Amino acid sequence: MPVFVLLLVMMLAEIAVIVAVGQAIGALVTVGLLVAVSVVGVAMLRRQGTRTLAAFGDAVRNRRDPQPQMVDGMLVGVAAGLVLFPGFVSDVLALLLLFPPTRAVVRRRVLRRAEQRRPTQVFVVDSEVVHPEPPEPIVIDSTREDRP
Repeated sequence: MPVFVLLLVMMLAEIAVIVAVGQAIGALVTVGLLVAVSVVGVAMLRRQGTRTLAAFGDAVRNRRDPQPQMVDGMLVGVAAGLVLFPGFVSDVLALLLLFPPTRAVVRRRVLRRAEQRRPTQVFVVDSEVVHPEPPEPIVIDSTREDRP
């Protein structure tokens, strides 16, 4: 239920901001500005997404912890969703997530929160691996009828 309320508040805020900007600068300029901000957002999204993917591959190849790059990828994905959501508020939030310094602040908070939520107890289950016996080979005995 809170997600629904958040989306409803977000939609109302977007409509209010669009109406306010439209009254201040005109409807046609407002639509042009919405399109321009979305185009800039998509361009930044492509660039930052490519950088994040390259950094993740580099971390895996060099056997470093890929968690920061994974969180960056998640945040770039959230920014992609926000860019697709029409309006100024969502576009500004998306651009903040695409801008590396502000994304680093959000990444640190996400990683800190994930660390706090990680369970401290580890359960080890004692088990034994049993390999089944290989099946007997299948032998096909056939004769050709055209040869004696």
